[in-house]
Amino acid sequence: MEKKGVLPRGVTWIELPERKDVRGSLTFGEGGAEIPFEVARVFWITDVPVGQKRGGHAHWTCHEVVFAVAGSVEIELNDGERSVVVHLDSPQQGITIPAGVWCELRCFAPGTVCLVLASERYNAKGYVHDEEQWREEKLKH
Repeated sequence: MEKKGVLPRGVTWIELPERKDVRGSLTFGEGGAEIPFEVARVFWITDVPVGQKRGGHAHWTCHEVVFAVAGSVEIELNDGERSVVVHLDSPQQGITIPAGVWCELRCFAPGTVCLVLASERYNAKGYVHDEEQWREEKLKH
């Protein structure tokens, strides 16, 4: 996992506990403990074709944590003042994406599985997909 640059406001790294023995590895996290909110929704991203991107939006109220449980992915995060690209490649390490942070996932390695934990159920009205609109709203607040 690459930890270069100053992270956008509210973005943090998460390191989940891992237990290894002869049977393999078990990684775990609990909502409100290792995961900084109660989890309301879980989804995963797979089979992203070479060169394709995911995300390209911000949430107005929802917070997320993203893990690359297999493979690797780059995530560009921007709070309107700071932008950084992080690289996820470990199932034990994730990144929090608070509400209001623009997010784009790219450079998926073949076989990558991204697990996303969200603080809210899906609500299409909670997203902003237009980056200019997002910037204008950020300036107002």
